[in-house]
Amino acid sequence: MSIKFQRVTKQNIKEALAIYNWYVLNSTATFHLEAVDEEELTRMLSVGHEKYQSFIILFDNKICGFCYLSRFRYKEAYDKSAEITLYLNQKSRGKGIGKTTLVYLENIAKENDISNLIAVITAENTSSIALFEKDNYFKVGHLKNIGIKFGKALDVVSYQKEI
Repeated sequence: MSIKFQRVTKQNIKEALAIYNWYVLNSTATFHLEAVDEEELTRMLSVGHEKYQSFIILFDNKICGFCYLSRFRYKEAYDKSAEITLYLNQKSRGKGIGKTTLVYLENIAKENDISNLIAVITAENTSSIALFEKDNYFKVGHLKNIGIKFGKALDVVSYQKEI
């Protein structure tokens, strides 16, 4: 089993876009309601940013997902914190890729003077919650009925880890 990471670029963002739009159209993992375009995903992933980095995930040299660190809030006092996010294609779940990805992003965060990571997860996404809990993230917030997707009111939970 080989897991590698490559920076997201304008040349490879189409792979991340296909994975993300699957989640947009088929799940409650994201609150986008319609497929996004390359420009929107480029903005979301802060492509090219030195501190808030994004990566394509390769499993046995095949693209299986993407991950990124993004600005937590747009006020300078929060600059020691980042939101941590990852998406895997459906064939790649349950193979240890998520755990390896969290460790990788945590190391990138440390290199960039980020000491707090926050995961924002739809409460019904129990596999994602389990992944973060196994990596010692702790629940710090629960927003009730904060969004509606597929005609269903959804809760969002936040998990944090100090690194």
